[in-house]
Amino acid sequence: MDIAQKLSILTDAAKYDAACTSSGVRRASRPGMIGNTTSSIAGCCHSFSADGRCITLLKVLMSNACCYDCAYCVNRRSNDTPRASFTPRELAELTIEFYRRNYIEGLFLSSGVLRSPDYTTEQMIAALRMLRQEYRFNGYIHAKAIPGTSPELVHQLGLLADRLSVNIELPSQQGLQTLAPDKTKEAILRPMGQIRDTVRENKRELVKYKHAPSFAPAGQSTQLIVGATADSDRHILHLTESLYGKYRLKRVFYSAYVPVVESSLLPSLDTKPPLLREHRLYQADWLLRFYGFRAQELLDEDHPDFNPYLDPKAHWALGHLEEFPVDILTADIETLLRVPGIGPVSAKRIVSARRSTYIRFEDLQKLGVVMKRAQFFITCGGRMRPGLQFSSATLLQQLEAVERGDLPHSEAQQLSLFDAVG
Repeated sequence: MDIAQKLSILTDAAKYDAACTSSGVRRASRPGMIGNTTSSIAGCCHSFSADGRCITLLKVLMSNACCYDCAYCVNRRSNDTPRASFTPRELAELTIEFYRRNYIEGLFLSSGVLRSPDYTTEQMIAALRMLRQEYRFNGYIHAKAIPGTSPELVHQLGLLADRLSVNIELPSQQGLQTLAPDKTKEAILRPMGQIRDTVRENKRELVKYKHAPSFAPAGQSTQLIVGATADSDRHILHLTESLYGKYRLKRVFYSAYVPVVESSLLPSLDTKPPLLREHRLYQADWLLRFYGFRAQELLDEDHPDFNPYLDPKAHWALGHLEEFPVDILTADIETLLRVPGIGPVSAKRIVSARRSTYIRFEDLQKLGVVMKRAQFFITCGGRMRPGLQFSSATLLQQLEAVERGDLPHSEAQQLSLFDAVG
């Protein structure tokens, strides 16, 4: 099998991994080395930097041969699919040649479990070491740490990569036992804890010793598959919050399950991927990271899943109408962040602008507020937006119409939010 055939098979096999990002690290060009890494790189394979350049990562597997038999995976050992593997030299040469031709600016490297986690990781390390030391490649590398790999090899991998990730994939222990019997919760969480501790220690070393080698300077991430099991949004969101708090993850990625194999344990091949559910989980993830929300606020036992037709913040606001309306002239930034249609940037602009001027409704859109959502939940000097009328009974339908984009801007209902709250 030639390199082109291997590349076709192994890039196609890597497409199901969503945890591919290049943000969070900056490394300038160095004499005698090729490439550089900038913190403006952000995205999965194809992305755009701050200056408008398209940034591309080579997203590929070391091998799609796997000794595990995870029911949901297209690369499981019992699936009849073409197999291929790169040698470390082949992968290193392919990456550097793609870089020299300006096809890519970095590498995302994962792999099936070839023979064993340790053997697979040794192959990945050999390829990355050739890139870093022999070819002097200074660009971005994101590597997947294989669950079950020995701590020594995880440490070596982290010294060569900018970011590491350990995919949890299935959100519950029950799901792992049912669909991935070769994997255990402990085997997944152990390297995550090691990466967290080593990154923390490395930061202290770099303060003392400027030229100490960096260990995974862009941190670590993980991926959760959505829709392969019966786990609720509430369970997934609580797990996400725990991962951010306990393991200091940079990102949790969500991947809508794409039916690729027929199994009685999985959704049928005719089932569409829950892409809208994935989108809502990403929105909720941002509420946890940037808006000060807690998982227990967004969902509870009575409402374990998000409304797929409404963004999570609006979903929360409808359940807490007693918190509204919010006066934009007096509310603190934490309160403003709870208003649908107001984000961190627009909230800071509001607080800054009102120090020197009186803010009117017509000014809010210029400050970045999404008025088609926010107008239902705010006042300006104690007054609602002129001509806006609606009832608590119709507010849900009206917000869902906003989400679909088919609500006329001048549509009005019968009662104001004051009546709805009252």
